[in-house]
Amino acid sequence: MIDSYWQLVLIGIGAADGLLMVLYLLQRRTGDATLVDAGWGTAIAVQAAIYGALGPGRVEHRALIASAAGIESLRVAWVVVRRVGQGEDSRYRELRERWRSRGREQLSFFVFYHAQAMLAVVLSAPVLLACFNRNHGLEPVEWAGAALWLFAVTAESVADRQLRLFKADPANRGRTMRGGLWRFSRHPNYFFQWLTWIAYGLIAVAAPWGWIGFVSAPLILYLILFVTGIPPSEEQALKRRADYADYQRETSAFVPLPPRKRELLSRA
Repeated sequence: MIDSYWQLVLIGIGAADGLLMVLYLLQRRTGDATLVDAGWGTAIAVQAAIYGALGPGRVEHRALIASAAGIESLRVAWVVVRRVGQGEDSRYRELRERWRSRGREQLSFFVFYHAQAMLAVVLSAPVLLACFNRNHGLEPVEWAGAALWLFAVTAESVADRQLRLFKADPANRGRTMRGGLWRFSRHPNYFFQWLTWIAYGLIAVAAPWGWIGFVSAPLILYLILFVTGIPPSEEQALKRRADYADYQRETSAFVPLPPRKRELLSRA
């Protein structure tokens, strides 16, 4: 066991950065940066395993947070891995073209991959902190976190499956998914994924300094709402699907809510 936050963090940094640098080299060879989205998730899972194995807290706390963060992070990574081979993600294709025109394509990607590794280190804070919990037995707030995590992961998996089945039907090409959970939110997968980070914070808060673990949830929320989540996704959807503008007007962007009626929109 390692009884030092900083020693464990340094090990986590080394593991995350090493993994992302391997993916950076792979990107140089293939010209496809799509896997970086799986990289930071896998890095969090690797850090969860390290912290869970080497942390000085009692085993029940370490097992709960490490398994929860590891399972969900690998699940998200696998969703990305399944897309590999279908061409580079449009976000990274546009970045590549922009950076290439400025003569710093690979330098920019190197910095970008390193930043993804550091992001994974920051996001894994609740896992690190929870692994220092030496209290006997799980506390009510940890049980609440575990219950929230189970609900969120289940709902996120349902949303992903609904979308996958919709896209698999050739008759739906060029159309927007409006059924199931997607009737209430344009991005239910993002919303329920964000709830898992609230769950990690609840599990971590029972540990000393565990409240710091709540830093991950607002950071993820910011990235989803303003950076790598909703904005590029909606930009591409508007370009590819003629009915998406109507879907935007009728459906909540993030939090699942009852859809707005078309007749009400026409009066507004």
